[in-house]
Amino acid sequence: MNPYQNNRRWKYFLLSFAIVIAVSSLAYTDFLVKNIAKSERTRAELWAKSLKTMFETDNDEMMNFLFVIRDSLPVPAIVTNEKDSIITYQGLDTTKTYFEVEEHKIHDPDYFNKELRKMKSQHKPIPLEFYGQKNLVYYKDSNLLTQLRVFPYIQLSLIAVFLLLAYAVFNSSRKSEQDQVWVGMAKETAHQLGTPVSSLMAWLELLKDKLSDDDQHLIAQMENDVQRLEVVADRFSKIGSKPILSSHKVYDVIKEFVDYFKIRISDKINFNIHGDQQIEAYLNVPLFDWVIENILKNAVNAIEGHGDITINIKGNPAKKQVIIDITDTGKGISKYKFETVFQPGYTTRKRGWGLGLSLTKRMVENYHKGSVFVKDSEIGKGTTFRIILKSNTKYVLSNE
Repeated sequence: MNPYQNNRRWKYFLLSFAIVIAVSSLAYTDFLVKNIAKSERTRAELWAKSLKTMFETDNDEMMNFLFVIRDSLPVPAIVTNEKDSIITYQGLDTTKTYFEVEEHKIHDPDYFNKELRKMKSQHKPIPLEFYGQKNLVYYKDSNLLTQLRVFPYIQLSLIAVFLLLAYAVFNSSRKSEQDQVWVGMAKETAHQLGTPVSSLMAWLELLKDKLSDDDQHLIAQMENDVQRLEVVADRFSKIGSKPILSSHKVYDVIKEFVDYFKIRISDKINFNIHGDQQIEAYLNVPLFDWVIENILKNAVNAIEGHGDITINIKGNPAKKQVIIDITDTGKGISKYKFETVFQPGYTTRKRGWGLGLSLTKRMVENYHKGSVFVKDSEIGKGTTFRIILKSNTKYVLSNE
């Protein structure tokens, strides 16, 4: 099983588990809120009944008892008549229910109207009738119930923020460790290649003297391959170091590499290069060749039998960009794998390491300050990779 598929499954499992915890927390909080709301409704009804009895009884002992009941039920409430005129209230802010005007205390209409609207929006009124007059008791949630409604959302938000920060820190630390491993392996590979490449160059010089003139073309091809090994060693030595970028015509760099590459693969694959031949960008040629090589190898592996690989180079003058599209007629990539193919370790080949496209992404983004992605793909028809680079001051707009 591909390690990234396994990691994705773990991510989905942990995400599902987190969702279950969140839903369970909200469901349990909702259960508590409903029970407390039901209890507060009962308290409000009991308060309304005690208020009615207070208006109707003349028994002093009963009155004292009712006062005790009323004061033990601190539910914020307002009693109005059918015309919404306020008769009495309980549990409101005492600093706002009255204020002094010409030495007389009257209630603040704005505050009462605001509280009454809030109570009407929260609960149905409790009908209350005394002295033949129909009245309505409105009440609102207590502070405890209000806080309990909001608490789980605040709690889950804080947990989410904490987890995101922890993930960001962990991911950054892991990426730093991966970068150190990449650099260490690259430097060691360059060092290990150095000795056999030097030895091969010496053997070639001896072969030149031993072989006839008719065989010198073989020596030339071998020299090209040895030089290619030198380029590979140079590539690895540059990993982890800031590469030197210089202005190059993109078309010329790509064509030179394709000319070298195509004679070393099957002749059943045709290469086509189109686009602006004058457009320039700042490149490190050995590393950029590596980028093109990895994408072309991926395209060649995707083609079964005969096929075509087309490279189109164009400019975007508005954004000062160079756009390179590499299209193959291979087996295609599923849309949900557009990002996965750039992850280290991902490969569809039995003997593949899955490092080529990952290195490509690093070299384009980290060293050339550009971007690379799967622009389009269709199963059975082919794939298009797009590379976007910054153009230099000599940018020339394509006429195509």
